[in-house]
Amino acid sequence: MATRLKTPLSEESVRSLKLGETVYIDGVVLTGRDEVHIHALEMFEKGESTPVDFKGAALFHCGPIMRKTGEQWEVVAAGPTTSSRMNSLEPSFIEKFRPGAVIGKGGMSQPTVDAMKEHGCVYLAITGGAAVLAAKGIKSVSGVEWYELGMPEAIWIMNAENFGPLTVGIDTKGNSLYAAVGAKVKENEKRARSQLGLE
Repeated sequence: MATRLKTPLSEESVRSLKLGETVYIDGVVLTGRDEVHIHALEMFEKGESTPVDFKGAALFHCGPIMRKTGEQWEVVAAGPTTSSRMNSLEPSFIEKFRPGAVIGKGGMSQPTVDAMKEHGCVYLAITGGAAVLAAKGIKSVSGVEWYELGMPEAIWIMNAENFGPLTVGIDTKGNSLYAAVGAKVKENEKRARSQLGLE
């Protein structure tokens, strides 16, 4: 049974999600990659306000391909960016801006897992290579901020309906599917080395 959530996400709803659970999102989804994280954190240090409110937001690690018809933008493709690119920035971003969910692919580092546990944020994994499928869950685009950073690096304000399926890859209890897989791989490697007499 999948869970359907509406943004902005409450901390209570985020903390109720379990590792491996399937989630769909309705409401606003914000895109943000390296440059968005850097710019937002710089503005925070200067005491300046960002052009969007990240609190309770679903932040999508995505550099979308967009098309403009008249005055209206539309999403052509919205494939996830590998989240590890944001590993050095995400813990501080979560602490300062308190998004409810980070959407991406490939998982994130232990400091990010720790920040998610402390501040009530989850990592929602979306299938890589399904950019056109992901775009189907985006019904409209209501705006763009920091477009001067370039199309893939801007904040795209997207209106989602049944956006997913997404899988809870990191929950608020410090559990990570990626850490579990990594541990299993190491265990299998050790067993194989032992069987081959290499240990």
